[in-house]
Amino acid sequence: MKIELEKVLPAEIEKRSFEIITEELQGRVFLEDQELIIKRVIHTTADFEYADNLKFSEGAVSKAIEAIKSGACIVTDTQMAKAGINKKSLAKHGGEVYCFMSDDDVALEAKELGTTRATASMNKAARLEKDVIFAIGNAPTALVHLYELINEHKITPKLIIGVPVGFVNVVPSKELIMKTDIPYIVAKGRKGGSNVAAAICNALLYMINNER
Repeated sequence: MKIELEKVLPAEIEKRSFEIITEELQGRVFLEDQELIIKRVIHTTADFEYADNLKFSEGAVSKAIEAIKSGACIVTDTQMAKAGINKKSLAKHGGEVYCFMSDDDVALEAKELGTTRATASMNKAARLEKDVIFAIGNAPTALVHLYELINEHKITPKLIIGVPVGFVNVVPSKELIMKTDIPYIVAKGRKGGSNVAAAICNALLYMINNER
């Protein structure tokens, strides 16, 4: 059997990928401010189920964009997500990306309190004197503790991107976030990951900077 390859210039690969995504969505219509985010997650994962399982609270995208423009920082739960976020684009608006998971004080607090590092890192994030967007792609315990911190009035995130992947407490942790009054973008079910968290952050940045 002959294998046919598309002839696509390197600079056109991403453009062609989005054309294929649009074709395979077969005319599905999304809200304008959600379309790029959904398509970028599909582009990152090659998984079209995200067209259905990505859930957005009302006004989440516009509120997130306003927060980024005002200098909000992004806190992630993995170094992988941090590495994947376009820090140069975020810096244009005065923002930074943080991941506290490897910090010595976070490891010490987790040991002393008998919690996960993800839980302790959320405590550290709550002490930031900045507006914060959370991009959680790995640890459901981070989402659960964010829910607790919100209810204790210790933090008011500008947005929670809740897309941890896995099996233990993943689904209920996402459901908890969707019960809050905090703007959210959540991948319902078990799917997600650090790459998805980064893709959503980058989609927001591209929308602001008109790069896509």
